[in-house]
Amino acid sequence: MSHKITRRDFLNGTQIAIGASIAGSIGCRRQAEALVTRDDFSLGADYYPPSKTGLRGSHDGSWEAFHRRVAGESWPTPRPQESYDLVVVGGGISGLASAYFYKKTRPKARVLILDNHDDFGGHAKRNEFKVGDQIRIGYGGTESIDTPSAYPQVAKDLLVDIGVDVKKFYDAFDQDLYPKKLGLSKGILFDKKTFGQRKLAVGYNKVPWPEFAAQTPLNDRAKRDLVRIWTEKKDYLPGLTRTEKLNLLRRVSYETFLRDHAKVDPQLIEVYRRWGMSFWCVGIDEIPATLVQSYDGGMPGLTHTVPREGHRGNEPYIFHFPDGNASVARLIVRHLIPDAVPGTTMEDVVTARVDYRRLDRPGQQVRIRLNSTAVNAVHSADGRHVDITFAHGKNAHTVRADRCIMACYNMAIPYICPDLPRQQRAALAKGIKVPITYTKVLVENWRAMAALGLDFVYYTNDFHKQVELDYPVSLGQYRRSQTPDDPMILHMCYVPFFPDVQGPAQWQRGRERLLTTPFSTFEHHVKDQLDQALARGGFDADRDIRAITVNRWPHGYAYNPIFTWEPEYAREEDKPWVIGRRPFGRIAIANSDAGAKSNTACAIEQGYRAVQESLRA
Repeated sequence: MSHKITRRDFLNGTQIAIGASIAGSIGCRRQAEALVTRDDFSLGADYYPPSKTGLRGSHDGSWEAFHRRVAGESWPTPRPQESYDLVVVGGGISGLASAYFYKKTRPKARVLILDNHDDFGGHAKRNEFKVGDQIRIGYGGTESIDTPSAYPQVAKDLLVDIGVDVKKFYDAFDQDLYPKKLGLSKGILFDKKTFGQRKLAVGYNKVPWPEFAAQTPLNDRAKRDLVRIWTEKKDYLPGLTRTEKLNLLRRVSYETFLRDHAKVDPQLIEVYRRWGMSFWCVGIDEIPATLVQSYDGGMPGLTHTVPREGHRGNEPYIFHFPDGNASVARLIVRHLIPDAVPGTTMEDVVTARVDYRRLDRPGQQVRIRLNSTAVNAVHSADGRHVDITFAHGKNAHTVRADRCIMACYNMAIPYICPDLPRQQRAALAKGIKVPITYTKVLVENWRAMAALGLDFVYYTNDFHKQVELDYPVSLGQYRRSQTPDDPMILHMCYVPFFPDVQGPAQWQRGRERLLTTPFSTFEHHVKDQLDQALARGGFDADRDIRAITVNRWPHGYAYNPIFTWEPEYAREEDKPWVIGRRPFGRIAIANSDAGAKSNTACAIEQGYRAVQESLRA
């Protein structure tokens, strides 16, 4: 390549999937049996995970130990070497919030946070790139404070306490830059297999619909239906009340609505089949028709059938730090360990360089221990403590806590806490997390997208579902890309898609696929798809790409009970995630999984609930 792409190409787990037999496990077991009573948890002065590229997210080194645990391997349980008032398993936003709420109630408490990754924040992952003398910051996971007015009060209060003023985003986020100042819009790249030719159509939902339809390779009827479904003011469910319509549409898929009620050509259904994959991670045959009302992705047909009443609390989608909610995680850590995150404001946290050496120092009240995978948690013989064993490198260690909060993936908890009641273990096993990948591509400039009039391209049937320009946010000393001549982070999203599988089984297959897909495959599709869409605007992947970071989340979004196959529960206490989050002795359970929602508000709220239950234990 003209410019060598910054990467580390790992085969990453071609022998491993959850529940599979593990090649070389005997050697791994022997390593685990090498009991060492002390270990050096310190981190070097140059330790700075946000600047790493290649395969990130659930990076190699973060998942192998626990997959061995799932496959049946056990670790020795040395005598506890340290004791704490609280140990939190999981350093994502829910775990950090749990530590925050606990310390707020008991300021002198000694708290240890364990996390298997090399950085804190969980899915709130920060990606940093350097090109020349410029820094570009991107989000590798949780991207925004979505609808802050709808946050529960405990989450609103936490944001205020750590210094977040959401009103500042109205100035920080340039809402007019792409659509109005530059006149950019969405495009669709139609694939050859489905539509007979590969063709880019530009101006989706911006130019007149007949003009857009004329650009597409759709057949004549599908073109007419595209124009019709966007322009005609028609109720496709006449004679029903609003309540009756909603009850019906909750039970039928968006595909069924398009086919049987809007009666569009099958080609048009194929245009929208994967449209919401980055949001719901399933095809439109599993999305209830009611959901498209709340999605800003441009899915037509219900505007005059069931008019939308309110959306995102009538707030724009702008509450976004340059690194997404990684800055929220940083602000919580600043609150817990002030000298680890320099600065005092929400603006300066964006460009602050975290001093990772200060996260885990003897004697400080709150410690965050990275690269540490919890593999066992049991109550002491007298029931007054919880002993938590974790793997760190080749060694096993045990710490003792008065209380423990499991803020990790909830489906992992039955493997960590072997004494949980059978019903609770079964309920936790149902919380299948959704695999998703955020691929960040640093390019020298974005002239090609500007020349083509694009800020977003949707691929009808390809590896990555989309490519889009980074959110235009300037905050504090950080300045967004000012002109198309400046470096830019492009955001691409990949979700494994199995049209022949429905329900959580598709996510289990997707998880295995993610863990067995090497970086070289992602790199190939990045280059190929960007060239497909942008070559006409002068883009050349070999010349213009400077770095790629693949934020791979085999356990991504929390299970969300919204799809057509989801059963109805007569009572709140019958829901699996409610059964699964019950406190067990001195062990409480947090994480957004415990609320069955993939958002920061839920993560914080579940951390608060877990702390209250823990204090009552």
